[in-house]
Amino acid sequence: MTTKHAGRRLAALIAAAMLWGGAASAQSTPPKAAAPVRSDDPGFVSLGVGAFDVLHNYTAGQARGEYRFGQKLWIFKPFFGLEGTTKRSFYGYGGFLVDIYIGNRWVIMPNAAFGYYDKGAGKDLGSHAEFRTGAEFAYRFDDRSRLGFTFHHISNAGISKKNPGEEEMEIVFSLPFDLLK
Repeated sequence: MTTKHAGRRLAALIAAAMLWGGAASAQSTPPKAAAPVRSDDPGFVSLGVGAFDVLHNYTAGQARGEYRFGQKLWIFKPFFGLEGTTKRSFYGYGGFLVDIYIGNRWVIMPNAAFGYYDKGAGKDLGSHAEFRTGAEFAYRFDDRSRLGFTFHHISNAGISKKNPGEEEMEIVFSLPFDLLK
């Protein structure tokens, strides 16, 4: 099985497990009043683990930490983070995301960021300046914590001659936390 196919199968299995888990919990427990969808959701500390370069030849384990602000700039929430791989690559970044609520439980978060990448012993992305775009699909618990699945693409957008890009997938847990309260 190729890395490309393994990555797609992993993504499908994780998505199916999240959907099945949500459906199973809805059927096996009496309905609770979900925390209402609110524009004043707090900031979040988010931790994730997954795989770097899942669709290509430099696949590595990956871990990430982020702080996602609760305050909005119009509909956009700022965030910053750091991710590292088992091949000693790291990426520090900052950007903006949007929370799109589907009912009280599900949240889709498209996001974009810009940051500094160091390849370590991992994949050469062609530049230290790299852009990241992607989305997270998450389940929102009563205490507003979230468990989600992310898929992102990182590339230098053609600002250097070499621009192979990479795709990454992670499972992310986000804990409500507001630094500015």
